[in-house]
Amino acid sequence: MGDAPAAAPGPPPGAAARTRRVRSALAPVGSRSARPRAPDEHGEPSPGVGAALVAILVLAAAVRLWRLGALGANSDEAVYAGQAASIAGVHALEPLFPVFRAHPLLFQTLLSFPYRLGDGLETARTIAAALGVATVYVTFRLGRLLYGSAAGLAAALFMAVMPYHVVVTRQVLLDGPMTLCATATLYLVARFAATARREWLYAAGAMMGLTVLCKETSILLVGAAYVFFALAPEVRLPLRGAVIAGAILAAVAAQFPLVVRLAGASRSGGHYLAWQLFRRPNHGWGFYPSVVPRDIGPLLIAGAVVGLWLLRAERSWRETLLVSWIVVPVAFFELWPVKGYQYLLPVAPAVAVLAGRVVARWPAALPRLAARRLPRRPAIAIPAVLVAGSLLAGTWQRVSPSPSASLLAGSGGVPAGREAGTWIARHVPEGAELMTIGPSMANILAFYGGHRSYALSVSPNPLDRNPSYTPLPNPDFAVRQGEVQYAVWDAFSASRSPYFARRLIRYVERYRGRLVHQETLVMRTADGRSARRAAIAIYVMRP
Repeated sequence: MGDAPAAAPGPPPGAAARTRRVRSALAPVGSRSARPRAPDEHGEPSPGVGAALVAILVLAAAVRLWRLGALGANSDEAVYAGQAASIAGVHALEPLFPVFRAHPLLFQTLLSFPYRLGDGLETARTIAAALGVATVYVTFRLGRLLYGSAAGLAAALFMAVMPYHVVVTRQVLLDGPMTLCATATLYLVARFAATARREWLYAAGAMMGLTVLCKETSILLVGAAYVFFALAPEVRLPLRGAVIAGAILAAVAAQFPLVVRLAGASRSGGHYLAWQLFRRPNHGWGFYPSVVPRDIGPLLIAGAVVGLWLLRAERSWRETLLVSWIVVPVAFFELWPVKGYQYLLPVAPAVAVLAGRVVARWPAALPRLAARRLPRRPAIAIPAVLVAGSLLAGTWQRVSPSPSASLLAGSGGVPAGREAGTWIARHVPEGAELMTIGPSMANILAFYGGHRSYALSVSPNPLDRNPSYTPLPNPDFAVRQGEVQYAVWDAFSASRSPYFARRLIRYVERYRGRLVHQETLVMRTADGRSARRAAIAIYVMRP
């Protein structure tokens, strides 16, 4: 009876079409009429695949943990680690780092547990690195689900050594955990598309809610999912299922505004929102095209793009899903005036999977080339190793950098900041306050030094500044009244804000500033040579 013609009495209307869609989604790799699928997705990977995956995860952990504490915290790390310490009740940091700032608190709450045990920044960075390794594993599962184990292993290898992902997940930043949750959401959406089982859609809604609780900008990925369902008619999205998944997402994501309201911090949250919406642009239109492709990997991006054309005969909802996941955030942040180095990190796993797809499928797509004479495994391994080698070379340069006066926010720690802050904690009298060029160094010195710092570049206009920062509208008055006793100059802020650097030095000269401590580094000069220069200078001023 199972082989009866379609016209014979049998399944209800519409069931046959739905069965064909599911079978097409789960068809084995290599079928010209069907779409590629991992034949072992619903079982355990073979021993060879499992051993390769373990080796990739070990490599991912090694590059993320290598010299993890070589540099101290940057400004964002100081803020998020400071929030975690405040949640844990570390009294020295509670007045300097308020719990409620611009972003949700899921990651900071996780980091608060080590602080309750007396651990510090290095433990927090280790947790961030572990979440980065978990993202590599989820990328493998995603690639394996969509295109098979070979594609999954290649995608995981690319993520393991990708400079963009490695650099961010070596820091206490929200974007690493957000990318883990976003990639898990993408995997769950793909499971729903492949099986049409609504429980996967509901799980995707819950995971998307956790993604938003990591960082609110990830709500853009809901738009990416909408674009996917709109452009993939072969994947049917039931209205009732979509409403329930949206309700689950909203219920999970609502935890943050609910906590803010119960804590009585709604006013400060509104100030943050206004500042984010109306703040000035911090980079030009060419920022992302010039920075992000270099760190994702030119060969990786080229492979993903070429694969979309080379394997166009196998086009399915899978490519629509991955491309939608990439295009929507890229288009938004390119148009949005505020651009951060790590903002596009959630697109990296989708790019890696597209590149893994072409690495796994190119011998079949180009049978006339020399690959026809090669066994399948070397034909896949050779390009995978070449691409991964180019990524690893870039990663090695980033995890073993030479100091420079120019730093890109979010791309690493700040040399000498920890050392200067530690000196302040030991030698500056309790209650003394500092004046810095910009808020970045102020955050670092507050985190390590335990003293409040005011930045000259913070605008007195509430619409032009981060609500967490207190301006110093009249520095002369503050120094004469003894409210500010120290001035801190640093080369990194000076390279970004030369006007405020000159202002700080004028105050030092006006109030007979005396150099009491200096941190020096061997830096690259403008002509490419190396020379020892002052990185941070601390002055005591007398009214």
